[in-house]
Amino acid sequence: MNDQWLTEYGVTLGVGALILFMIFIVWDLAKRSDAGKFGTMILYIALAMGIFGFLIKIVIGYLLENATTG
Repeated sequence: MNDQWLTEYGVTLGVGALILFMIFIVWDLAKRSDAGKFGTMILYIALAMGIFGFLIKIVIGYLLENATTG
């Protein structure tokens, strides 16, 4: 196990854990603020856009890494 492997997978797993925690936070925020169905949907859409951006970053990094080595 080298430092690069630990950094790459540690960050990915750490951010994944934070995403799960953020889902709980958004659910709790929506419940406490009586956001309603529409407000809750907007909160989750905003969270989903951030998650989508993180996933796109991983995919683009994978594609660029394979494009330069292949």
